[in-house]
Amino acid sequence: MRYCPLLKTTGQILAIGLGALAAQAQSPTLTGFIPARQEAQLKLETEFKAKQSQTAFKTHLQKLSSVPHITGSKENEQVRDYIAETMRKAGWQVDIYPHDVLLPKGPGEIAVELVEPIREPLNIREFLFKEDKYSSDPRLTPGYNAWSGSGDVTAEVVYANYGRKEDFEQLKAMGISVKDKIVLARYGGNFRGYKAQWAQAAGAIGVIIFTDPADSGYMRGLTFPEGPYYSESVIQRGSLLTTPYTGDPLTPGEAALPLDAKNTPKRLDQNAVGLHKIPVTPLPYGSATEILKRMTGAKAVPAGWQGGLPYTYRLEGGKDLKVRLMVKQEKTIQRIYQVVGTLVGVEFPDEWIIAGCHYDAWSYGATDPNSGTAMLLSMTESLGKLAKAGQRPRRTIKVCHWDAEEPGVIGSAEWSEQFRDELTQKAVAYMNYDAAVSGRTFGASASPSMKKLIIEATQSVQYPDSNKTVYQHWMGHKAAGNPTRVTGSSAPAVLAGEPTIGNLGGGSDHIAPYMHIGIPSLSAGMEGPTLYHSQYDDLYFYDKFADPTYKMGPMMEQVVGTMTMRLANADLVPYDVTRYPTDLAMHLKAAEKAIQAYSPNYSIEPMLAVVADLKKNAEACEAARQNYLKLGRTDKLVELNKELRMLERSFIDPKGNAFGSWYRSLYASSDPNSGYASWMLPGFLYEASLKSTANLPDIETRYKKAIQTLSDKLLTLSQGMGSPATMGGGSK
Repeated sequence: MRYCPLLKTTGQILAIGLGALAAQAQSPTLTGFIPARQEAQLKLETEFKAKQSQTAFKTHLQKLSSVPHITGSKENEQVRDYIAETMRKAGWQVDIYPHDVLLPKGPGEIAVELVEPIREPLNIREFLFKEDKYSSDPRLTPGYNAWSGSGDVTAEVVYANYGRKEDFEQLKAMGISVKDKIVLARYGGNFRGYKAQWAQAAGAIGVIIFTDPADSGYMRGLTFPEGPYYSESVIQRGSLLTTPYTGDPLTPGEAALPLDAKNTPKRLDQNAVGLHKIPVTPLPYGSATEILKRMTGAKAVPAGWQGGLPYTYRLEGGKDLKVRLMVKQEKTIQRIYQVVGTLVGVEFPDEWIIAGCHYDAWSYGATDPNSGTAMLLSMTESLGKLAKAGQRPRRTIKVCHWDAEEPGVIGSAEWSEQFRDELTQKAVAYMNYDAAVSGRTFGASASPSMKKLIIEATQSVQYPDSNKTVYQHWMGHKAAGNPTRVTGSSAPAVLAGEPTIGNLGGGSDHIAPYMHIGIPSLSAGMEGPTLYHSQYDDLYFYDKFADPTYKMGPMMEQVVGTMTMRLANADLVPYDVTRYPTDLAMHLKAAEKAIQAYSPNYSIEPMLAVVADLKKNAEACEAARQNYLKLGRTDKLVELNKELRMLERSFIDPKGNAFGSWYRSLYASSDPNSGYASWMLPGFLYEASLKSTANLPDIETRYKKAIQTLSDKLLTLSQGMGSPATMGGGSK
């Protein structure tokens, strides 16, 4: 057996205890707690860390990932019911929220074939492997892209590298037209939906997307099933949805309540939404090679465009190469379900700590997403045991399992819209754990105020089979990320001697809580090799490549549980308020550099002056908080914590961003030209992407107002905690 069924041996409990002692020595004060509560909190964390079990985590993962469960399938409803039953048994209140949203009805019909110079159908399904019993399940789909247009086209081919905006611009500059052609593009560099969007805008009549072996295949290592990299039949499925908002395409900004509900919103006409009209489908590189090796265009590709297949990549296929692409994909309104478990806080029930992960998958979802689902289910059981023993959290904890993330991050957006007003008032933090136990290397992204929480929690948990904490292991091992998905973003604001904590971009369920509502958010997890969105993301792959020990699930549960309990039990919410001016200054300088590329005299100095005032008030607020807690004060906690919760909301602008008013945060958004990447201070970066200065005065005014609002709130907090009103700048 690969795992030990009896986790809690004396030695392991001793190790956990020593880990807690080491953490205490490393961090003698817990951020946000008065001295009298710190010992009790550390004791509670030690008790919590004795409750994890490899067996429990593995059992949940097997239950969740034993069959394919795409959104809308009966198998996905069975996963929903298992999640709800597990949380109820653990003592949590469980609510299921239905939404009726527009979704594709599966892959529909797909065909790709060479027509000239030979007739040859191309493979659109992964191979069966005798080693992997899961690969032969009849419920597995061909590779497909949700939200493809329908059509049957035969045309010449143009290769467009990664299909990014700049790739299409470069093709045009080289005199290569994609009009009435089928575009062949490789995965990576941007969200796949933008490959389709830019191709359609340039006049292409179809798009074929493939994973190149240079990005994730034999050029990186041994391929599946011998190794963890893409082999010749592996296909990355995925959504193409690129509306200027997140969630149900027919109900922007409003919750898609069931059609039979009294207050169900009026739906947009499907034809008015601007969904992709051209057929788009993914291929494995074993099929793409049949096209590439027959391309005869006169021009070889420019530097950086050559992939890993053993041919000189060419820009054009030539007149003698014709490819047929056929996709028929129906869309219809379907019901999805958000499963929310609640553990009501005993002192501050109206202050919500929210953790979430989606549960729908493209196939089995063993790593993405259900390693995160299994970990959260284990955590609800551990916290439930503490609650049953009389140790309930002070604040309310909600654990949310989202549906329909894979077709476009839909379920979490609908729930966030449904409870927008309540979340604005009550939410302390949103923590996303999509695919959170996919390997053995820790990685995280976060809003500024949440970074210290991640660092302190990882310093208090032991990394399995080592004498290091998770933090120490993190410092020595950089998570590689996914080369065919997340490439490029605003640079993270990193401080010397600190691990890299990334920015939150697109692609998962933090989008609505963070970018629409303004809830401080983080995403964290263990990363490793991935056959991302393929049918082989199954328990065979997990057992062999992701984590054969099954120790990462319990370890990640300890990190997540520690963060959750500290947020839930702190006297004053443990945000790092001094991190706002630090990160803002770094991102403003990056925005200045982007604008100076076409407007050399532009200066960000007036904005930095506002940040300098913010810095004074942030430092004064932190000093006042430390003094308040040191004195053991617990007066005005409800009022002070409400003011703390409203800090991040300073960046929420009702006017929203120019590229989409649904994205209301002026601080962070996903990149509207690439999807996955993050844009920090998106108002400035959008203007820079247009190489424009026309809107900069208005943009600066809005940002100054947001930063000044944050600064004033920090000053008010300082005064509320007994700090002299003369400290720092500010207008109040």
